[in-house]
This record gives sequence, C-alpha cells and structure tokens, in this order.
Amino acid sequence: MGRPTIADIARQAGVSKGAVSFALNGRPGVSEATRARILRVAEEMNWRPHSAARALGGARADAVGLVIARPARTIGVEPFFSQLLSGLQAVLSARSVALHLMVVEDTAAEIEVYRRWTSEHRVDGFIVVDLQLRDPRLAVLEELGLPAVVLGGPGKGAGPLRIWADDREAMLSIVDYLAAIGHRRIAHLAGLPHFQHTQRRIRALRDASRRLGLEEAVSVPTDFSDAEGAAATRTLLSRPRRPTAIVYDSDVMAVAGLGVAGEMGVAVPGELSIVSFDDSVLARIVHPPLTALSRDTFALGEQVARSLLAVIDDAGPGRDLQMPTPRLTVRESTSPPAADGPAGAGAAGTAAVPAGDGPAPGAVSPPGAVSAGTVDSAPEPV
Repeated sequence: MGRPTIADIARQAGVSKGAVSFALNGRPGVSEATRARILRVAEEMNWRPHSAARALGGARADAVGLVIARPARTIGVEPFFSQLLSGLQAVLSARSVALHLMVVEDTAAEIEVYRRWTSEHRVDGFIVVDLQLRDPRLAVLEELGLPAVVLGGPGKGAGPLRIWADDREAMLSIVDYLAAIGHRRIAHLAGLPHFQHTQRRIRALRDASRRLGLEEAVSVPTDFSDAEGAAATRTLLSRPRRPTAIVYDSDVMAVAGLGVAGEMGVAVPGELSIVSFDDSVLARIVHPPLTALSRDTFALGEQVARSLLAVIDDAGPGRDLQMPTPRLTVRESTSPPAADGPAGAGAAGTAAVPAGDGPAPGAVSPPGAVSAGTVDSAPEPV
C-alpha cells in the first residue's frame, strides 16, 4: 500500500481537496470541526501533515532509516555496531544521503517508527538488523512498500533483499577447533534468543556436540551486555564441574568474562579458554588477547549501504548476497585444557551431561540456560 494522497483524505473525510490542503497546512478556510475531522482521517490513514508537500511532490527524502530494538546501554559499547555504522556512513555520505538512526526498546516500537517515518516521507528505505524468528517486521515493510535491505538470512521466497554471513558455519569452526585441542565441556553465552542468528549458533553447537561426542554443551541466552556476560560467566565458573571453554556472542561479553575469570582466580587459557564471536580492537588489546571470529564489519556496512541505494534507484527487489564466513583467528586466550584438578572436577559420581539430555543429576545450570539438545526448534520464517 502506497502513501495516502490529499485526494484519498478528501474522499474519506467527505470534503474537497482544497479543504484538506487548508487543514493539513494550518491555514484558514475551514471550520474547526471540519479541520478536526480531516486531521483525524489523516492520522487514521498514517499521514503526517507537516510533510505533506514533500510526499505529494514525490521528492526523495535523501535519507535511509535504521531502527535498532536493543537495550540502549548495550549499543553504546558494542564495537560491531560502531564499525557497521561507519561503513554505512562512508557510502551514504558520498551520495549525500543521511542516515536516520533510532534505538528503541522493543519490536512494537520499531514497527511504529517504520510506519511514522514512511508516512512522514522521512526516508527512502530501511536497513533492518537482528532478523527474528517469525519476524513481524517483514510483513509491515511489504505493506509500507518502501525499499529495504535486511542484514541477516538466508531468505526463503519473496521479500526484502538480504545480506548475510553463515553463522552456523562460523560456530562450527569454533567448536571444531576447541574439540580438536581437547575441550569436552563447552559453554556458549548467546545473544537474545528470538534472533535468528542466535538460534543458528545454538543449533550449530548442539549439532557439533552430538557429532563430536562432547561431555557437555550448554547455551545461555543474554542481552549482549557486559553485565549479563559477567553474571553468566560467574555462574558457569561456580559450577562443581565447570566448562573448560566459553564462547561469547560478542567481544564486550568476552572481555567481561575474562575479567570475571581473573576475579575468581581461573587462569586463562590454562584453566579456561575464551573465544569471542566478534573481533575488534577490544579483543586484541586485552591480556591475553582473545581468539575470535574475524570479519570486516566496516566493509559489511559499505555493502549494505550500496545494496540499499541500488534497490532505491532501480525500484527492484535486488538479489540476496552471502558475505564471506568469518574466519577464526587464534590468539592467546585458547589452549588445550589442563587435566581436571580439584577446581575443575565435580564431586565423585557426578555424571557428565550427555549432549541433548539436559543437566546431569546434581548439576547447576545458569538461569535461562538451554542444553545443546533443547534449543527452540521453531521453523525460521520464509
């Protein structure tokens, strides 16, 4: 459905187009009762008076929108987003296209921003991040009819152009490496559980655990913050039989986990190996520097911006694009595990956790944790 016109509003309100123009622009010429009726109809039709002229004229806004539904405190310290935004701006600025960015608390608020910016003709298209299971935003974007590029995928069938990297293969490369150097108990501090990429990583760990015969593989959802990363790490390291390796879905959480290990006297990498799913300067300047999945996030932002501008220019759907899978860069935070000693071993008789069978008798699981075999298996959206 396209943007409403003055004629649409006039027809719905039962008045002339001239009366609508007077009402929308705050000019005299209509009664207050008529003005109120016209404004009410315009609101119901998702119209905003102050941008009527631009919308009717068909002029471009020369701006694109990015709305992020995450806790604001996590965005400000997240190197991934700073690099992504830098790449976006490098391409958009060269075309004199602005980036409208808003951070909101939930998906409902994000969808409302989509509707408002579309009705106000604020943007020519949208960049969508953090693709969800059964994502409600995709239907809304189709309804609004503006170009969009989704960072995440792969997609199935029609819909906005998607740009994605293979999170499953990336996680498998981590688990295969850790298993190859001897780790049998691996924990994963995951991101928000309703994100598609979070579920792909959790499922990859589950599948690798079964294939490799790991003793234990557990995923713990978090909000990506350093606070939750630290708290979950503390819980994991307090277990009678703690993991020998932890994979973190962000470098911020990985650095927080490294700090907790030091606080608890757990040597890294001697007693605990740490891997970050994101690489950044932050991962490289700590001691020991972190083993991490490396990719050029700046270049990813550039590609997203170029693709969206191409869709806007051509008014076509474009083609999905798979980016290179992030590669594992091994640094000093990982090593073969030490033989179990008093600090790492459980009480006599405590069973290991078979992959997919849930916690062993007497085992302590972190709040919100899921075993490698109990991941949400809901189908991904088409």
